[in-house]
Amino acid sequence: MQKARIKLASIDIDKVNDVCNYIKDIAEKTGVEMRGPIPLPTKKLKLTTRKSPDGEGKASWERYEMRIHKRLIDLGINERALRLVMRIPIPKDLNIEIEMIEG
Repeated sequence: MQKARIKLASIDIDKVNDVCNYIKDIAEKTGVEMRGPIPLPTKKLKLTTRKSPDGEGKASWERYEMRIHKRLIDLGINERALRLVMRIPIPKDLNIEIEMIEG
């Protein structure tokens, strides 16, 4: 049996969870088997810079961090369900990958 593996990634966790809920609703409506959303490890990108531009004064630092939240969903393939998943409104800064796998 084939499955669709959906990978979601974004810096805004609310947008990831909203899309996960859309997919969960579609799975319940169409009666398709669904596994997930499986939370994958959050990637933390850190950047530390000095506040003072010229090196004079005290050594004070600014720390910036960007977190990338990821979710994985396995969805049984049904033509109607897949068509509904393709029509989900995807926010601008959310990355989504849909991959067909044998399972």
